[in-house]
Amino acid sequence: MATPVEISDFLKSVEKRAFKRSLYHVRNEESALDIVQDSMMKLVEHYSHKGAEELPMLFQRILSNATIDWFRRQQTHRERFINLDDFEDQQGDIDLDALGHLLSADEQGSHASSENQAQSAQTLREIEQELQNLPARQREAFLLRYWEEMDVAETASIMGCSQGSVKTHCFRAVAALSKALKIRGITP
Repeated sequence: MATPVEISDFLKSVEKRAFKRSLYHVRNEESALDIVQDSMMKLVEHYSHKGAEELPMLFQRILSNATIDWFRRQQTHRERFINLDDFEDQQGDIDLDALGHLLSADEQGSHASSENQAQSAQTLREIEQELQNLPARQREAFLLRYWEEMDVAETASIMGCSQGSVKTHCFRAVAALSKALKIRGITP
């Protein structure tokens, strides 16, 4: 059974990455924050009796489910209010342009020069823009494997698909990102 200190330390360690991951998916800062907070509360309420080693997988699954639920609520909301123009912009879409978070200077490394930090920030913005263009399943697989550093089995469990599907989604995501970033002049 995880102690309150272990649970608190775990939540502190994942909060920024979880927010960023949610933001990539929902493209709205307030909604992403709500999703992460709700996920954290559900973990504590329903799974505090589990061991500390089980918390990462449980939390990732809760976060994924909360994100899916958010999209379902948005779809229901759009269907109910489809004829009310004041809920939509001029093209009939909900404004989803909330992506703008960058890594802080201390996360990038304190020894980098200002020019290198600016270049890194610009590259990060371009990568984030290209991540937004990926299909949802590819983006989720990519973020779980490379952002959250989970193995294929863990990712498959969280996504509710086979390990082969995870590999395919990751391969396609990496290929699409590589191609798009090469066009922008960004090379590894």
